[in-house]
Amino acid sequence: MGYGIEALDVYTGLAQIPVPELFAGRGLEEERLANLAMTHRSIGLPFEDPVTNAVNAAKSLVDALDPAERDAIEVLVTSTESGLDLSKSVASYVHEYLGLSRTCRLFEAKQACYAATGALQLATGYLASGASPGAKALVVATDVALVDARAGYAEPATGHGAAAVLLSDRPTVLELDLGAFGLHSYETLDSARPTPEFDIADVDRSLFAYLDCLTHSFADYRTRVEGADFPTTFDRLAMHTPFSGLVRAAHRKLMREAGASARQAEEDFERRVAASLAYPAQVGNLCSGSLYLALASLLATDRIDSDLRIGLYSYGSGCSAEFFSGVAGPASADAVRAKDIGGRLARRRRLTFEEYAGLLPENLRTLVPVENRTVDTAAYEQYLPGDRPLLVHTRTKDYHRTYEWR
Repeated sequence: MGYGIEALDVYTGLAQIPVPELFAGRGLEEERLANLAMTHRSIGLPFEDPVTNAVNAAKSLVDALDPAERDAIEVLVTSTESGLDLSKSVASYVHEYLGLSRTCRLFEAKQACYAATGALQLATGYLASGASPGAKALVVATDVALVDARAGYAEPATGHGAAAVLLSDRPTVLELDLGAFGLHSYETLDSARPTPEFDIADVDRSLFAYLDCLTHSFADYRTRVEGADFPTTFDRLAMHTPFSGLVRAAHRKLMREAGASARQAEEDFERRVAASLAYPAQVGNLCSGSLYLALASLLATDRIDSDLRIGLYSYGSGCSAEFFSGVAGPASADAVRAKDIGGRLARRRRLTFEEYAGLLPENLRTLVPVENRTVDTAAYEQYLPGDRPLLVHTRTKDYHRTYEWR
């Protein structure tokens, strides 16, 4: 019996700005666009927060289940850098608005952009243990962006949204190779969120840590999987994608370490990696949801006509990293394509730089705890899609957030 991802969906917001327009508005150097390798960036709206993003990502997965299957979800984990409270988890709200069973473990995980993978691995281990036959687990990676002009070149690379994975013994999307993983972690301050109003980042330290952890986590993978070889073991690759240019550099590094020439590395990148970057290039970094956006992109946009082994790399600042693998096939691609993620990306409302800049002051308040607040949702009704209900944040009363379906 296999275990892994039964269903996968992502929520990437309702608005976007073309990255060249953001570069121009900030006066950034245009020659650095090529390395960023992004076309658009998803933008949050004032009625969106980590709860709405999580629920809107996971709703399609839960709605597809019959009542007995829904009640089988007995583990719910939210992973986020965008917590709303120092005690209460985002998972508490997500559990409520998804209408999940009261007999459910729910909690929050935090380890920057790695946390969703840590939650996925621990939840899969629980399911595979047989402690609760037939159980399912739901892991939702959800964040909001706290960037403005202070972030420099990180501003156009930072995305908005959430990714949700439903785990079970029916791994339609990805059957995990149980026991096939490699780890590498240590303490470093390459990025942090010291207050609920802004991020800090040491860009160079973060890039080097990402690359260093890839080399060492794959080396650990090889100690656990006899004969594993980066160029030949995996038919496709999906990696945590802070921006597409970094993934290209990471792939080139491991190919070079395996003895490949520059030409061989470039050809291999186009064959095994490029499809995973189609969606991230239109969204930006989804933090711990980033890897699963890349996986969705790979399955939805590549040609998947047989079972393929996929190598996956997850990195989180601070830092913690894991290289692991699984198998996907034509049914996996069909399941992800049915979510119409590409169509939803195309339907986002395009913002001018002036509209984007006007949203920032309110968006930067998203995580700030306030006793009472009313969100002017009416001002943004035109952004809402007419084809499906979405959860929006409407008010806070006595520090308790409330939400409505619109």
